[in-house]
Amino acid sequence: MNRNLGASATIFALCCALLANPGPVQAGDWPQILGPDRNGKAHDERVVASFPASGPKTLWEQPVGSGFAGVAVAGQKVVVFHRIKNDSVVAALDAATGKPLWKKAFPTTYGGGVSSDDGPRCVPVIHEGSVYLFGAAGDLHCLALEDGAPRWEVNAYAEFHGDLGYFGAGSSPIVDSGKLLVNVGGRPGAGLVAFSLKNGKILWKATNEAASYSSPVAATIDGKRHVVFVTQLNVVSVDPDNGAERFRFPFGARGPTVNAANPIILGDHLFVTASYGVGAKWVQISDDKAKTVWENDDTMSSQYSTCVEKDGFLYGIDGRQDVGLARLRCFDPRTGKIQWTEEGFGMASLIRAGDRLIILKIDGQLVLAEASPQQFRKLASAAIFDTSGRDVVQALPALSGGRLCARDSRTLKCIDLRPATEK
Repeated sequence: MNRNLGASATIFALCCALLANPGPVQAGDWPQILGPDRNGKAHDERVVASFPASGPKTLWEQPVGSGFAGVAVAGQKVVVFHRIKNDSVVAALDAATGKPLWKKAFPTTYGGGVSSDDGPRCVPVIHEGSVYLFGAAGDLHCLALEDGAPRWEVNAYAEFHGDLGYFGAGSSPIVDSGKLLVNVGGRPGAGLVAFSLKNGKILWKATNEAASYSSPVAATIDGKRHVVFVTQLNVVSVDPDNGAERFRFPFGARGPTVNAANPIILGDHLFVTASYGVGAKWVQISDDKAKTVWENDDTMSSQYSTCVEKDGFLYGIDGRQDVGLARLRCFDPRTGKIQWTEEGFGMASLIRAGDRLIILKIDGQLVLAEASPQQFRKLASAAIFDTSGRDVVQALPALSGGRLCARDSRTLKCIDLRPATEK
């Protein structure tokens, strides 16, 4: 294991913030998977230091259908993508009150695969007045954020012979360099496809990479733009302008496995993780080359939850939901050294707001903790969903203006995490 830390933790953290940030985002927006920068970090958000055992206040709630797609938030609109009977449904709600603003439905025939859940998996992408949706059957839709008016649609899996895999399409698209980039997993040569934001026209297609359940991220490193995909069996970086490969390396395993956690770019380094015996890699990116600094199956092997970063340390869930062994862990990605472990914590999704970790467990528990590499410090916890006899809470939550939007397969709730001074 390479234990050369290079720059100090302070300089490292600053580089992470500068190089991984794709551009300005309106404060309070959560416009895509895992927030403004796709890394679970909220911009300029302040949240409570604690809440009572009875839990924080629920500001509003609305019924929803099936699906694991978390919500996206832009301005005063919350966009939710779910399934009701034979339709995939997208709806916009008022962020403050939950009042329905508009709703559109698309027929779907997706059958559910390995999971009994038959709803969409991908978080909507909101960009410059448009909402981009990727359904579980591999169908792309673009609508107007203002009123839901349809703009274009493409059945990407049908057109490019995409494979529904174990759980249907589950890699949330990314907008970068004026294009919508998708890990379609099509053959031949349509593993990654770029679509026009304006009309859905195919701008380029590249590779034979099979689709995964990880969502791509983007960053500028050494003056070059990278969009990094964790596909079914590889990590691939492409130039968003034309799809040309910048680097690739093997990652994943054949058989009943999935790559699902998002890649994390910190400065000129890349962290990737998966479970099923795959483990983790910490890779340095230089001159369109990727050099492995360390790799193991001990530090962080996440089945699908993406780690969040604070001051150069990563916090995440090591383990697997399906075998009931999952723990919360903090580690130093520069060395692979584990800082602390909270055994038996269970599967969860994490958001970082300032020095707080907001953790939504699949059993419906909401946990507030400090983001400290010294030890696990829980500040508060309460059940916000009753999962007894029901599906687990797997959709990713969203944080906007101190309000946490979270859902299970029946209800979308808006939870008040604002400090008293922010209300």
